[in-house]
Formats: sequence, structure tokens, C-alpha cells
Amino acid sequence: MKKTLVEIDVWSDYVCPFCYLAEPTLAQMQQEFRGELRISWHAFELRPDPVPTLDPKGDYLREVWQGSVYPMAQSRGMVLRLPPVQPRSRLAHEAAAFASDEGRFEEMNNALFRAIFERGEDIGRPDILTRLANSAGIDGGKLAAALKTKRYRQRILADGTKAHELGLSGVPAALVRAAGEPLERALLVEGAQPVEVFRQAVTRVLHAESRR
Repeated sequence: MKKTLVEIDVWSDYVCPFCYLAEPTLAQMQQEFRGELRISWHAFELRPDPVPTLDPKGDYLREVWQGSVYPMAQSRGMVLRLPPVQPRSRLAHEAAAFASDEGRFEEMNNALFRAIFERGEDIGRPDILTRLANSAGIDGGKLAAALKTKRYRQRILADGTKAHELGLSGVPAALVRAAGEPLERALLVEGAQPVEVFRQAVTRVLHAESRR
């Protein structure tokens, strides 16, 4: 078994289309550097209560989607649709944290992104989250109980605090570092960058490690 040499810590939000667009790139990186690369996911709430959510029918979102999201999705072979809702994402992050503890993070992560950006579902609703959990092989009843008791609330808030401490203001934000190195020394890759950008960052870290 190869030793993990590089870690990528990704701050992401389920209401951000660019975070979904970054998913295939990160999956490709994990395949290319199989066994040598570990990716960890962290919650980032773009618009936590009481920050106003964006109007899905407003000019701003339509311009962003027409000018950036749709062209990028087409170039990456993905189908995204501007959702008719702009939900809060805290409960979705809590559901993902629950899924992680159940060993089903990837399944839930994908289910959440597809729900909002392919089907336009309101992923801020507990009933939708429990249904998505069931579809991802997770006990929806147990998730519902965890959401009700806010079992994962502090973990999500702690991710947000750490992002603030690191100076991260947007997502997706990926910090690429040698295994065991502090996040403060990581290389920052901002946005849904092409695979070449991530490959260069990982290679740079590996090269630096080989010279030590």
C-alpha cells in the first residue's frame, strides 16, 4: 500500500454550482495519485442565516449561470440547471457529516449536489435530506434524529471558523499540502480549476517533499 504523501483539504458548499463542477476534477486527481493522495471535505456556508439568499429569478444568478456555469458544465460533460430555490445549506452539511461517520460520504455528497443542481430540490428541508440519505444507503431515520438534535452542528460551525482563520472567502477552495504539514503552509487552489492546475499543485508538493 502506498503511503499518503499529499493532502487536499476542500472547503465546499452544496448551493455553489462551481463546487459541483469541481467534483470530477478532484475524483480524477484521486485516481491519478491513488494511495498517495487523501482528500478531506469541509463545510463552508456561503449564506448562513441571517445573510440573505440570492433570488433564483434575479439577474445576478442568471448572468453567472449563462456566462460561467453553463459553459463550464458543457466543457466538462455535466448537466446542471439553475435551481428554482436557494436554500440554506447548513442542514445539508450536517447530513454529509452524518454520512461520513456512516462511511457513505461520497454517496451522500453526490446525492446532495445532484438533487439541487440536476433536479432543483430544496436541500434545506429535513424530509428531502432523509430521502436522499435512504437513496444513498443510509438510514434516513437515524439522520432525521441527528438533524433534530443538531448532533453535527458544532462540526459544521468549526469548519466555517477554520475557513475564516485561513482567510478563505469563497468556494471551492482547496488547500494542497504535504501530509502532516499545517494548513497554513498549503498551496491554495481557488475555484473549479481544470485538472492541470490541481496536477501542478500536487506535483509541486511531491517534488518539494522529494528534495527534503
